[in-house]
Amino acid sequence: MILVTGANGALGRLVAGELDGRDDVVLGTRTPRSTAERRVDFDDPTSLDLTGVDTLLLISAGYGEDDTVIARHDGAIRAAEEAGVRHIVYTSVSGDGDHLTFSLAHRWTERHLRRSTSAWTILRNGLYAEFLADIAAPAPDGTIAAPLGAGRLAAVARADLAAVAAQVVADPERHAGRVYELVGERALGGAELAEAVGGSYEPGSLGAARSAITEAGQALSYQVPMLVGAYSAIAGGFLDGTGIQDNALRTLLGREPRSALDTYRDAVAGARTAA
Repeated sequence: MILVTGANGALGRLVAGELDGRDDVVLGTRTPRSTAERRVDFDDPTSLDLTGVDTLLLISAGYGEDDTVIARHDGAIRAAEEAGVRHIVYTSVSGDGDHLTFSLAHRWTERHLRRSTSAWTILRNGLYAEFLADIAAPAPDGTIAAPLGAGRLAAVARADLAAVAAQVVADPERHAGRVYELVGERALGGAELAEAVGGSYEPGSLGAARSAITEAGQALSYQVPMLVGAYSAIAGGFLDGTGIQDNALRTLLGREPRSALDTYRDAVAGARTAA
């Protein structure tokens, strides 16, 4: 049996779609609605019953402070070991992401997995192209003021990462003990993003971005430094993919990756329509 955690999340839903039609897949959610779903709540250890699971796709529960995320992942890995889960596949963050404020919990989890009694595979996912549509969204007049400086991001379409995850959990033994870097092949900068949506790129400062995020009141307290840190890491040139020695995205997909720029453009258009 394959269990996918976070199956109601953006990545989890796409993985579930990739695995649709298999009779050995169970979707882990906080609020199961069918027999194909099982209650899995990282904040409730009593729900972490992994009996009968052979392969666990542990989609990072990274929405929280480091100690909260670490406790969630620790509980899930321990529950997997106790239930005799043979293989854990974990969605981490790319190897060039150590400058991101949320990378610590990912690296802690990777280290924990390497000591696990279960076999493991680590998928080091690059930042989503869809995420760019959030942090570099154009204003109504088309201006992108995100403080990306002259930096670029090797963004990757979320659907491609879901396809890779589904492939790995379908044949986990083939990928045992592997750490796969999965980033975009073409790094995107602010000017390209602006051109893609018919706007202009006029980068602001990190301070202005922090103030805007705070004043909007939509981000939780721990998310503010995460977002500002992402801007800083991109602007500093740490997430442009040049620090990745072996990008496995194309190899594991077995095809050309989706265009991150098209994915960004589509996400922006979708947000505009929804508004």
